[in-house]
Amino acid sequence: MPSHEQLSELLDPATTVLLTVECQQGVVGPDSALPELAREARSSGTLAQVARLVAAAHETGVQVIHAIAERRPDGRGANHNARLFRAAERLPVQQLSGTTAVRVAPPIEVADEDFVVRRLHGLSPIQGTDVDALLRNLGCRTLIVTGVSANVAIPNAVFDAVNRGYTVVVPKDAIAGVPSDYTPALIRNTLALVATVVTSDEVLACLKRPRRAGRG
Repeated sequence: MPSHEQLSELLDPATTVLLTVECQQGVVGPDSALPELAREARSSGTLAQVARLVAAAHETGVQVIHAIAERRPDGRGANHNARLFRAAERLPVQQLSGTTAVRVAPPIEVADEDFVVRRLHGLSPIQGTDVDALLRNLGCRTLIVTGVSANVAIPNAVFDAVNRGYTVVVPKDAIAGVPSDYTPALIRNTLALVATVVTSDEVLACLKRPRRAGRG
């Protein structure tokens, strides 16, 4: 566990970006395609913690990127090479481009300065999307990863970011997966090996500093 001073150094607002992963209506909202995951994200407080972190980022000048997974109505360009993709095609709620399902879910607020990055394929919010290029152009050194799910997209995001040279911070109470006991096991046995694992309160304590101008 890093000291407050060490974490504050990592979370310099000028070089830190907050990433929310699939915190969209069709995934964590009341009409989710994945109701078990949506219930866990809300009942565990994960979604509320993500909203707190996003609000603090807006207040302190930390860039926010919202990663959204969606698909075209005709399914063109989408993956079909795994059980997960084939199951998603049969779900009653589809993450269709332009629909409510792919809007960022309350209580998370999207500011004008936020980026919303949408992907039509794959499992990762970073690989094959605009996220890496945006991070480099923004001068990012530390990426805070939040959202869902701990089963698939979160570990993909963490590994992809680490492989690209970013330092990753994971607020352990701001990610969720199913079943509920899976997320702590993933954090302890996997994510803690490659990322700095902290709490949302610890991140918030470091972000409470004056806004810095001049982001790219």
